[in-house]
Amino acid sequence: MKLLLDIAMTHMRGRIRQTAISVAGVATGVGFSIGMASLMQGSQDDFIARVIDNTPHIVVKDEYRDPPRQPAMQAFEDGAIALKGLKPKEELRGIRNPLPRVASLDAMPGVAAAPVLRGQVVVRYGGKDLAVALVGIDPRRERRVSNIESDMIEGALNDLYTAANGVIVGAGLAAKLGALVGDTLAVSSPAGVRLRMKIVGLFRTGVVSLDNGEAYALLKKVQILQDRPNVINEIRLKVDDVNRAAALARRIENRLGYRTESWDEANQGILEVFKIRNAIMYATVGAILVVAGFGIFNIVSTITYEKVRDIAILKSLGFTEGDIQRIFLFEGILIGVVGTAAGWALGFALCKLLGTVEIELAQMTELTGLPIIYSPWHYAIAGACAMGSAAVAGYLPARKASRLNPVDIIRGAA
Repeated sequence: MKLLLDIAMTHMRGRIRQTAISVAGVATGVGFSIGMASLMQGSQDDFIARVIDNTPHIVVKDEYRDPPRQPAMQAFEDGAIALKGLKPKEELRGIRNPLPRVASLDAMPGVAAAPVLRGQVVVRYGGKDLAVALVGIDPRRERRVSNIESDMIEGALNDLYTAANGVIVGAGLAAKLGALVGDTLAVSSPAGVRLRMKIVGLFRTGVVSLDNGEAYALLKKVQILQDRPNVINEIRLKVDDVNRAAALARRIENRLGYRTESWDEANQGILEVFKIRNAIMYATVGAILVVAGFGIFNIVSTITYEKVRDIAILKSLGFTEGDIQRIFLFEGILIGVVGTAAGWALGFALCKLLGTVEIELAQMTELTGLPIIYSPWHYAIAGACAMGSAAVAGYLPARKASRLNPVDIIRGAA
């Protein structure tokens, strides 16, 4: 085996320039595939992390997954029925008497629950009227299920307790209104209730829709404003392990009857887009490595063509077809091994370089860098693809070389 490797190394040293180009091709393919995979996986994980951080892991809503069946449909289940002009009975939506339900969910291991009443209001300040989603919260519970407290840029969450009618608004909303902390807003609800509410804090999440159109107040104040005493329309939950959110949401829905959505169900459309993007990424990476494999095929084929006399001599000395095939296969694999090692180093350097790039976003107060993920799987997949391409590219000319007849070679040379 050592002799076969020595012969393969001698062939490669004889064409050092072409060998170096083939190695560089493999290294470039591996390196850029690692850099691309790290960047795309990093952007995907960063987005998911932002979604998970800025939204509850599970939300229990005041609605049902399947609409209730009409009495006529229940009475004549298999009959041919046509209903026209039927006005459904108006029903006040909401989760009534929520405290026992919240307490039972909060008692589950690894789960934190918080009641919420969300409703649309009109905020008036300085002659401007804006529609805003006002969220009624219990600050003691809310800080356990959301990052609103860490997103505060002015004031504190507990300031809602100190003001008579305190409200915390998004920084974008405050800029639209031209209001500052300490100013008083006129807030009116669809129920016809009006309150004057004092801004006690500002928050910025980086999500435009939240910063420009959401505000927080005490749950009791929002219930008064919406004329819905002892009623909520959401229960927010945060779990220790986000990967079990979907299974836990199904259990809670079966238990309470209300529609319960996990974070991945709520963002299912975006996650499906990520699957398509990952398929495109791996197809592109595979194409790069296949092109690198053609370089290996070219150099091994050239060596095979130039070394036909050597093959005849080796076979005359007693080398078998398997020995000849292994020699040229070793050459392709050696190029793949060296190129993969160099590609790993290049990929790590590219990730480090991309990680230093800083981007200034309009919604962020500081510079943010490109999200890069350092995963051993990226190196393993790129290395495996490169070695596979190298083995195939080396095997095809190696098989041809092993089948050469030394007598025909000598006759051709004569």
